[in-house]
Amino acid sequence: MPLYNRRPEFVPAPPPPPLGLAALLAQVRQALHRQFAEAYWVVAEVAELTLPRLASAHCYLTLTEQTTDGRGTPVKAQARATLWSQRYQQLAPAFEQQTGQALRPGLKLLLRVQVRFHEQYGLSLDVVAIDPSFTVGELARQRLLTLRRLQEKDLVERQKRLPLALAPQRLAVISSPTAAGFQDFVQQLREAPYDFALSLFPAAMQGDDAPASIRAALAAVRARRGQFDAVVLIRGGGSKTDLLAFDDYGLAAAIGAFPLPVLTGIGHERDEAVVDLTAHRALKTPTAVAAFLVERLARLEAAFLGYGEQMAALARRQLSQHHARLGHLAERSRQAAQRQVTAARAALQQRSRQATMPARNQLRQLDQQLGRYRHLLPATAHKALAREQRALRRRSRSLLGRFLRHHQRRREELLRRRYQLQLASQKLLHRIELQLAVAAALQSSRFRR
Repeated sequence: MPLYNRRPEFVPAPPPPPLGLAALLAQVRQALHRQFAEAYWVVAEVAELTLPRLASAHCYLTLTEQTTDGRGTPVKAQARATLWSQRYQQLAPAFEQQTGQALRPGLKLLLRVQVRFHEQYGLSLDVVAIDPSFTVGELARQRLLTLRRLQEKDLVERQKRLPLALAPQRLAVISSPTAAGFQDFVQQLREAPYDFALSLFPAAMQGDDAPASIRAALAAVRARRGQFDAVVLIRGGGSKTDLLAFDDYGLAAAIGAFPLPVLTGIGHERDEAVVDLTAHRALKTPTAVAAFLVERLARLEAAFLGYGEQMAALARRQLSQHHARLGHLAERSRQAAQRQVTAARAALQQRSRQATMPARNQLRQLDQQLGRYRHLLPATAHKALAREQRALRRRSRSLLGRFLRHHQRRREELLRRRYQLQLASQKLLHRIELQLAVAAALQSSRFRR
């Protein structure tokens, strides 16, 4: 019998049978379901969005987030998500009502999602809730950052420092040619008693392409800026979503740096767009812009008419004073001639009494001299009166010329002072409106936070 038993021969265990792809993916689905059984709140940006075409269809999203790994390398996370039809009909209207805009690519959302895995369709997320307050705060933060960037580059107040023409009648209009707001604007200017020269630069006024389209129109106006007094940016009314293009930083900066005054009337009644804050003057609607332009010309016309009436009244007073002075001088000349004649007669009578009867020859000579005096005195008086009248007319013309030159200088000085006062008051008003708008935006942002 041997000392040790012989070892049994080693038989290797057979390898596990291979899994089918469906079985493997089923195990993955079960593992994900066990690990991620609950719903999670996630923050992501909507990269792509497919809206349902029918009431019973679903909404499909592509969510993305730009982040970095532990080594600082940029990493882009991305996942597909689904809003099932019944939930979409509940969440989408509520989101639009509270944020003022519909779901769209580019929005940053706070969503509650459930992790789902399907053997055929792969990994996806089911959206079960959306927090609208997160998106409202994010939009307000982006708007505040945009305003700060514009203020750092002095693009909020630069337009307001540009002088607006006293009578802006050559207008470059940026609008959609088919917009009702543009038609209302043109109709109101046609009904005004003043002539306006309008040049339309067509542009898209809503949608993702609107900022670039409006900037292209501004570039076209800049190339011909010597032909215009001001630029008018108008569109009709619309939802908050339609007005998002006017919060674009690039568009607001282009308007703030534009060399001509820009007037805006983009059809909002409550909120102010960022382009309103960088424009020279912001009005609510296109018709309000037209009314502002017509009223400005009406005020200028009334001022000119008032100055004309004042000039005519002053000229009438001056002429009346000169006529009165001329009459007074003529009366004085007549009285002086009469006094001279009276004095001469008195002297003649005195000499006659002193003369003696024998001095007939001398008396005859005196009588002849008296006759000559009688003929010479009226002619001399008439000549003196004519000289005085000519001198008075020369003085009247000289005084009238001096008055007209003085009045012209005074009128120009008054117009210049009035324009400076109007410009200063407009600057102060715009500065206060901007401060109030920024304070309101900051207070709203703090309140929402």
